Amino acid sequence: MTIPRSWRSFDWLLLAAVLLLSIFGIAMISSAVKGDPELVNYPQRQIWYLLAGIILLFLLAASDYHVLGTLTIPIYFIVIALLALVGLLGQRIFGAKSWIEVFGLFPIQPSELAKVALALALAKYLADHIESMNRLSTVLIALAIAAPLLVLVYVEPDLGTAVVLAVEVGFILIAAGLRLWHLLLGAIAFAAAAPMFWSVLQGHQRTRLRIFLDPTSDPDSYFNVKQALVSVGSGGLLGKGFGEGTQSQLHFLRVRHTDFIFSVVAEELGFVGAVLLILLLFFVIMRLWRIAGQSRDPFGRLLVTAVAGVILFQTVINVGMNMALVPVTGLPLPFISYGGNAMLSLFLFVGIAQSVAMRKKKADYS
Repeated sequence: MTIPRSWRSFDWLLLAAVLLLSIFGIAMISSAVKGDPELVNYPQRQIWYLLAGIILLFLLAASDYHVLGTLTIPIYFIVIALLALVGLLGQRIFGAKSWIEVFGLFPIQPSELAKVALALALAKYLADHIESMNRLSTVLIALAIAAPLLVLVYVEPDLGTAVVLAVEVGFILIAAGLRLWHLLLGAIAFAAAAPMFWSVLQGHQRTRLRIFLDPTSDPDSYFNVKQALVSVGSGGLLGKGFGEGTQSQLHFLRVRHTDFIFSVVAEELGFVGAVLLILLLFFVIMRLWRIAGQSRDPFGRLLVTAVAGVILFQTVINVGMNMALVPVTGLPLPFISYGGNAMLSLFLFVGIAQSVAMRKKKADYS
């Protein structure tokens, strides 16, 4: 049986790393929720999402990513509509309306789909206008495309994902050839608008920033960050053993299966386990950078740059907040934290990247 030429360029190492991370994540979720009857079925649910994600990955890989480019506008407006619908029908979880129930069967988190829609919309627009990146109008139109998604996600309120979207915009613009003076102009505008940003933050968002700057300002809110630091610090070199972490098993560490899953890893598998996890995540990012660099056109390059940028940023922020290096944002650790919609969006991203990898040569179209 002859393997189609395009599949020979499929990045099997990337797939293997993503699957290894996801399976490892399910194992750590199982450890984190052990003994909690309300969360006991979470690992099984994550397995189902993983299987669905694998199917989506191969479907997207088999499809030409240029076809997605032709569907950018409808995808963009569908996601806009879903985000708007969240405000009317969304379920409020942890203070944010981020979820819509589909016929009572499963929840959809449109803010996760917004990451994919933004990557497609901006990559398509900037690829079509790559020769005019020296014009400020090109950059302003790109920002105008991103603005509705950022605003609708922010007002849920979901500041963490809104920041991810903003960073995603930055990665795509820089990869497209953003001029230095445009970047400086943006930095000046951001600095000037900083007081306004503070005034529109929600109360819990301000609290997170305050306790990051001064943990003594709200000891109760700082409790989970303190427990995360205890977890990370008590793991030592090799950890206490899988399923043997005291902070997680005795439930001192809250939201240990999502935001603070890295602390569970560090406590139970130690410094060695945590470092190996980070290295594997960065291996995925490096494979994505490689695909972006080998892309045959700007559209593919910008798409995969967005994928790598999102995974890189979320990894750095999640690990950082587990070690009290950045404020708590609620961002999951890619492929590791519990979350079905986050899992599906990541596999959509990787599927798109694989589609780009498989079509990096003109001969693949013959």
